[in-house]
Amino acid sequence: MALMFEALRLVVGLLFMFTGALKLTDQVSADLYVEGLEEFVKFAEVFPLRKLGVDVDPLVFMTVVGWCELIGGLLLAVGPRIVQKISNVVLSVIMIGELYCILAIKVPLHMCVPSACFLAVLILLLYVWGRDKEKKEN
Repeated sequence: MALMFEALRLVVGLLFMFTGALKLTDQVSADLYVEGLEEFVKFAEVFPLRKLGVDVDPLVFMTVVGWCELIGGLLLAVGPRIVQKISNVVLSVIMIGELYCILAIKVPLHMCVPSACFLAVLILLLYVWGRDKEKKEN
């Protein structure tokens, strides 16, 4: 069972690295990069901190999220356990923010499924790590 969760952690980390790379360069896929930038223009309009007067440039927003996903995915995949947990929390916050933005721009609900699945897997990993820690303490 532990091997399955380690494989899941590795796969999710690699997927985050891939999605981060898609946001950083058009060399992976020009069409997906342009589509992502169009989405981030919409996300910047509903950015939660905008109510506090923080305006974000969509390209900068996409670049920051891309780097966070790329580095967070790398650390989730191959980092030591404490770094995996920290990157898991950072990636979870990004997924929560993405879900908020998707719901705020009022697109069909099925568009939330990939982000919700990623978030669910990240929460599952945190739960498993916490459960394993409790077992070691007893």
